[in-house]
Amino acid sequence: LNKKSRRGDSVSVKAKKQSLTAFSILFIILAVLCIISVLLNGQPISNDLIAGLNPDKYGDLVQTVADGGTVTVVGAKLSNFFMAYPNGFVDAADLIVFIVSIGGFIGVVMKTGALEAGVYHLVKKMHGREEVLIVILMILFSIGGSTYGMAEETIGFYALITTALVAAGFDTIVAVATVLLGAGCGVLGSTINPFATGAATSALQSVNVPYSSTTIMILGFALWITSLLIAIFFVLGYARKVKADKGSTILSLQEQQDMKEYFTKDDGQTLEFTGKHKAVLIVFAISFAVMIASLISYQDITFGGNEESYLAALGWSDFLTGVPLGQWYFAELAAWFTFASVIIAVMARMSENEFINTYLDGAKDLLSVAIVIAVARGITVVMKATHMDFWILDKSANMLRGVPGFVFAPLSYIIYLVLSFLVPSTSGLAGFSIPVMGGLANALGFDASVMVAVFSAGCGLINLFTPTSGVVMGGLGAAKVELKTYMKWGLKLFVAIGIANIIVLSLAMMLVK
Repeated sequence: LNKKSRRGDSVSVKAKKQSLTAFSILFIILAVLCIISVLLNGQPISNDLIAGLNPDKYGDLVQTVADGGTVTVVGAKLSNFFMAYPNGFVDAADLIVFIVSIGGFIGVVMKTGALEAGVYHLVKKMHGREEVLIVILMILFSIGGSTYGMAEETIGFYALITTALVAAGFDTIVAVATVLLGAGCGVLGSTINPFATGAATSALQSVNVPYSSTTIMILGFALWITSLLIAIFFVLGYARKVKADKGSTILSLQEQQDMKEYFTKDDGQTLEFTGKHKAVLIVFAISFAVMIASLISYQDITFGGNEESYLAALGWSDFLTGVPLGQWYFAELAAWFTFASVIIAVMARMSENEFINTYLDGAKDLLSVAIVIAVARGITVVMKATHMDFWILDKSANMLRGVPGFVFAPLSYIIYLVLSFLVPSTSGLAGFSIPVMGGLANALGFDASVMVAVFSAGCGLINLFTPTSGVVMGGLGAAKVELKTYMKWGLKLFVAIGIANIIVLSLAMMLVK
């Protein structure tokens, strides 16, 4: 018996060693990229590509070419690898402080009992119609993704959505999919998203390449709806199986235990939904409504880019952060949610000591998410330092020259999948790639507007699952789901969305002139 026990323990330990955490996966990717950069050290990058970059952002590189020099791949040093994590932390500092602040805010709300009571009250009201809740939430998140690029902001919703859907009889995978795929499909099919299509059209303007905003919006809408419908169909199919038979969940035993510990109430008590709970949830809802309102680019969407008109209308709203609504970002949101935490603590009559401890405990719950994001951002920092992102773009553009439309679109899409894996920031990728890819499309007789849709779709698909994305790793961490479990569950879905995207984009590339 003892021998069997020891053998069982050794097998268990071995299994645990084979299960890599998000941190290990990211550091392995980082190490591989550093080694590749060393092998490519000295490889030249086209002067035309560098000369077309925005000098405000890439002034040193542009000046090197202007002075008759050549930009090359720079092999990563040990210091690049060693400092990637802290440099990534610095580069993503505003996002990290936002996530930690969201954690504190959620912790305070949870302490009041309002969130838990409200969720169970909602589930009771929706009894028999729980699947409708999934569809509604995915549509709402997708609207946010398509219109203003809702992505990192969704991390604050995971506690609520996961608790609600687990209480409704689903599992944490359904909750992750509802938020991540909902917003992600919206970003994939960006229509007026300033961080995707907005950044891309700005990049085309910088190199005087013509485009059609109408075409971009129509293609974005087509990509958005087709991708979202596929995702909803897939999520509902799995959700029905889990609700009918808990044993059909794809979660590991550890993930099921985490779900029970963090998101399940099983003490048999009925939660009373009091007036105080309702008041707290009203403040909770207002907090997120202000977040959404603060991120919409009113200057571009409402005032056609006219800064004076925008400030005349909304300049008054800078009294709280010094920045008017429409120009807030993660630092302002961190301050806002900390302020909202204080308001809720006062409403709940928490003592100062209780509030601080609760806030810190909540922040601690998302600290691992913040550190994962820092490591992921460190990969982007190393890519910039070694110029490998430009080298890949240069080789990709050369490969596309002279190919027909029905080949040009899918190849461009695949290229953007690779680039987005290495540079998950849509606005950052648009800034350095669209002048090249859009200009190439225009030179070959294709509509650059379609290339904007290709870029948006490629970034959107890869950012549904890439470990280099803080949105993916942050969402999975908040819902206590492992990346390998999520990938195993969603692989067929990602392939289906990719095929649908390629069909839409290939038809557009051949038909739109």
